[in-house]
Amino acid sequence: MKLEWRKHEKEIYNIKKVPTLLDVCTQNFIMIGGKGNPNDEEFSEKVSALFSLAYAIKMDYKKSHQVKDIDTDEIADYVVYPLEGIWKVSQDNSTKNNCCNEFDKNNLEYTIMIRQPDFITEDDFKSAVDKVSKKKPNAFYKDIYFDSMNDGKSVNILHVGSYDDENSSFKKMDLFCKENGLTRKYDWHREIYLSNSNRTEESKLKTILRYCIK
Repeated sequence: MKLEWRKHEKEIYNIKKVPTLLDVCTQNFIMIGGKGNPNDEEFSEKVSALFSLAYAIKMDYKKSHQVKDIDTDEIADYVVYPLEGIWKVSQDNSTKNNCCNEFDKNNLEYTIMIRQPDFITEDDFKSAVDKVSKKKPNAFYKDIYFDSMNDGKSVNILHVGSYDDENSSFKKMDLFCKENGLTRKYDWHREIYLSNSNRTEESKLKTILRYCIK
């Protein structure tokens, strides 16, 4: 059996273009932090390092779980999860605005990450790092770490279009929270990138936006 996140976890990834309440359980990730403009080369290199490692983990798992019976319920392979990001504005340059085009992107702080299936362990991660570092060198492998997050109760919305136009969707989320007596727990928001920005027209990019709420 092959685990496919779009097919098997629709409640998390099949979000609509209206605010939706969701309870997100604990998830494991490979993660790397940073600060600065996401259009800079450094950000791209970190994304590349994350995906190289994510595919190395996947291939190691697939090789060690080869099965002859195609009807078995055992998970023998899985689709790599999409890139995600946690974003906030540097404390020295804070703003009440959520829209990225209303402030200097060089002041953004972020953690970008790729979710790992529950059966992938930190030992699997460490083993893959050793292998991929030799086959496909990247200076940022040493900064990637394995950790878990529990967003719990959250408001989610699907944003379609440019990342710079996300403020329109944030306003819908803010209004939804106000009307339902909800408060954001943190000064950051989360993004899940369902589209490949290098292969998708900007107006058709699909991104899930998330507030953790109380």
